[in-house]
Amino acid sequence: MEAPRLAHTMGSPTSPCEEVIKNLSLEAIQLCDRDGNKSQDSGIAEMEELPVPHNIKISNITCDSFKISWDMDSKSKDRITHYFIDLNKKENKNSNKFKHKDVPTKLVAKAVPLPMTVRGHWFLSPRTEYTVAVQTASKQVDGDYVVSEWSEIIEFCTADYSKVHLTQLLEKAEVIAGRMLKLSVFYRNQHKEYFDYIREHHGNAMQPSVKDNSGSHGSPISGKLEGIFFSCNTEFNTGKPPQDSPYGRYRYEIAAEKLFNPNTNLYFGDFYCMYTAYHYVILVIAPVGSPGDEFCKQRLPQLNIKDNKFLTCDEEDGVMVYHHAQDVILEVIYTDPVDLSLGTVAEITGHQLMSLSTANAKKDPSCKTCNISVGR
Repeated sequence: MEAPRLAHTMGSPTSPCEEVIKNLSLEAIQLCDRDGNKSQDSGIAEMEELPVPHNIKISNITCDSFKISWDMDSKSKDRITHYFIDLNKKENKNSNKFKHKDVPTKLVAKAVPLPMTVRGHWFLSPRTEYTVAVQTASKQVDGDYVVSEWSEIIEFCTADYSKVHLTQLLEKAEVIAGRMLKLSVFYRNQHKEYFDYIREHHGNAMQPSVKDNSGSHGSPISGKLEGIFFSCNTEFNTGKPPQDSPYGRYRYEIAAEKLFNPNTNLYFGDFYCMYTAYHYVILVIAPVGSPGDEFCKQRLPQLNIKDNKFLTCDEEDGVMVYHHAQDVILEVIYTDPVDLSLGTVAEITGHQLMSLSTANAKKDPSCKTCNISVGR
């Protein structure tokens, strides 16, 4: 039987979590510090012998939930009425520090059969390291609590967004994608030295590299998927790529059909903004059966290349025709090497607008357009 959600007590009388706790009808109490020091008005009685949790096990980890279980001695086990769980973001990989005691992160739940599910987007974030320790407690008739000693401290890391969460992001992105405009090329801007290096050290072929950590914190492609970034947006009045770029004054252009065709699959990777009015959508193009394709199949929602809201490829009168969404900025990742000889490199005439760079850009967690109801 799955446990009810645990309440997250923040200590402040104006905490946004108080309403959550109230709605869940769970008991919220002021707890002692993890080291056993009690505040003056904690309402926790002197410690009596209660079984101390040990052999803590964390399982079924998602981006915003996990299951926890432990072993206990049978002595006084029947007196346990509640579990206290101290859950904290790990501040340093070489440290087990807990947050400052004035910002408590204790969770309280009635004693239920283990394993117990801990979930709630108001305190769990995806791809984040946490530490956790557990107490058992017995509520007395006067409202005080008898508590055990704290268990050992366990570390774990929450997971990336699942396909379900990415589909929620996809649906939000579809709402603002706007009408479709024609395109004919994909392009990649870099400095001249980049292209010189590719010619000299990589046999003229641009190589996939690991995607940085820009975008949604829970995106499963960040730091994992290998690919080459391309753009495909066009200027509304010319139908051609813009002359400005944040990534360098030299541009590689390649005909769209060389990268995107019926022999490739298309996946939705992310939707985000950087405290700006415009939004970014990351798409992945992977040759069918390639390592990148296999990676994406397991993690990302697949799009119909002929019918989606962002980037389409279809045949009209024997010719491949391409369209892109007008109202979002598309970032396209191609998962295989690309030989420079398939396109052209030339210097652009516009400006290098560094403010538009998305390298390791952090997503705005407060934007209602591009966030979903799980941890940011």
